[in-house]
Amino acid sequence: MKAKIALASLLLAVSAVAGAADAILKVSAIPDEAPTELQRKFAPLGSYLEKELGMKVQFVPVTDYAGVVTALTADQIDMAWLGGFTFVQASQRGKVVPLVQRAEDAKFTAKYIGSVEAGIKTLQDLKGKRFAFGSASSTSGHLMPRYFLQKQGMQPESYFKTVGYSGAHDATVAWVASGKVEGGVLNASVWDKLVEAGKIDQSKVRLLGTTPTFYDYNWTVRGSMDKKLQQRIQAAFLKLDDSKPEYKAIMELQRASKFIATKAENYEGIEAAAKAAGLLQ
Repeated sequence: MKAKIALASLLLAVSAVAGAADAILKVSAIPDEAPTELQRKFAPLGSYLEKELGMKVQFVPVTDYAGVVTALTADQIDMAWLGGFTFVQASQRGKVVPLVQRAEDAKFTAKYIGSVEAGIKTLQDLKGKRFAFGSASSTSGHLMPRYFLQKQGMQPESYFKTVGYSGAHDATVAWVASGKVEGGVLNASVWDKLVEAGKIDQSKVRLLGTTPTFYDYNWTVRGSMDKKLQQRIQAAFLKLDDSKPEYKAIMELQRASKFIATKAENYEGIEAAAKAAGLLQ
């Protein structure tokens, strides 16, 4: 009898290990940059999570911001890199759990930019000109810059000649550089990255200003995920530190010094701003 119990226990243990090995953590991200760039940024992080969690990690690209929210709240993916606004949208549609954010995301900003050729030097110079946000669902490419513009008495639809949506932060820079619009706004982190990489022709695009700070990006999981797995994922992120050589490449691509625990309450300001801007009921 004891032998049978021992054998049954062994079979259960083997089955559990096999199940963990076969399990796949499906991960996605809001498409705030080109698809190839998102894949490049995620690759080393995905490999790290596979080792830490002992399970396969698969990146699932989507074509728009709404697609990420739908997939996460419908349990089609397990975890997603969300902006503050998309997190609020997801939390309104279903149970989701924010696990971590970069330390930098507690004080995030957006950058207003203008066309050098058009002689744009200040936001005031953009009155009556063409302006571009990123995606309509972007926190740093739309919601918060819109909110701060409105606080200055600049209602975009009446202040600018036209308001467009480029779809992504790097695309906004391209629109301004090409003369498609005279001004725009984008994620401060993407602006810094493009400048450092020499991908912005500053004879064509000028930095006009920076927004006040706000909470932004986080890694969020579906609410139905096993609590122990949530804890293991969070612990894996919290181990990452750019001062440790083995994690430096990951953190450089994530543009993070470290990850810190986060909570839904951090994004109440984003929700309030969205309602004030008329983007949420």
